Amino acid sequence: MKRTIIILLRNPLSLLGAVLVAAVVLSAVLADYIAPFPEHRGAVVDFVHFNQGPTARNVMGTDLVGRDLFSRILYAFRISLILGVVVLAIAPPIGTLVGLFAGYLGGRAEFVLMRLTDVFLSIPPLVLAIAMMGVLEPTLMNAMLAVTAMWWPWYARLVYNIARSEREEGYVLAAEVIGASTLHITLREILPNCLPAIITKMTLDMGFVIIIASSLSFLGLGVQPPTPDLGSMVAEGARYLPDSWWLTVFPGLAILIAVFGFNLIGDALREILGADQ
Repeated sequence: MKRTIIILLRNPLSLLGAVLVAAVVLSAVLADYIAPFPEHRGAVVDFVHFNQGPTARNVMGTDLVGRDLFSRILYAFRISLILGVVVLAIAPPIGTLVGLFAGYLGGRAEFVLMRLTDVFLSIPPLVLAIAMMGVLEPTLMNAMLAVTAMWWPWYARLVYNIARSEREEGYVLAAEVIGASTLHITLREILPNCLPAIITKMTLDMGFVIIIASSLSFLGLGVQPPTPDLGSMVAEGARYLPDSWWLTVFPGLAILIAVFGFNLIGDALREILGADQ
């Protein structure tokens, strides 16, 4: 713990990342309490204040039907974080199990599992997600499924490389000598040595998941209006640049803050976990 604090204090960018991530998470969790117009997250129309720039009443302006942009961005953070957490709760375990068994067992299991992984890796992630969303109904749940389907192979490849290098280590050979099962060796012996890399990648991937989800919404294949989503807000505002610049600039800055914060935290975790080993 003391070493972690020292590393964070020594690196101002790590502290900046912690502040940005904390701001995003608190904004999402406390949106009901800090949003000036919480009702504007839904299908609300206020033509008296429509398409207005930043004012004292609406610090980030209003959209084309008069909804407060700041309030909608706070709720959009919630949607983005929910999607990111769900995807990273499903994809890493799947990819980790595939990589563990392929790396440790070798032979035919390695060939089948890693060739399946290579098939998914050969398809550009956004293209695969777009193809899935083109077939499925564009809902939040389906967006999660689409992003999850494209994310697990990266963990499979990462863990496979680690497991393959670890299977000849002395502690693995000792476990085999005493008759430990394959499940015990992979999950109790090899997996703990993979966790630092997995945790670091998950933190870095949180930002990338937000980008992919926003890209799907930007193309009209993600979260659908009137639910607030950063990607769809950018897409809507892009048609009215440069006159109504706030419609695009503020949601775009929100994406930048979230992604930048998680990337900085991921870099800090890489340094901390590397120092602990």
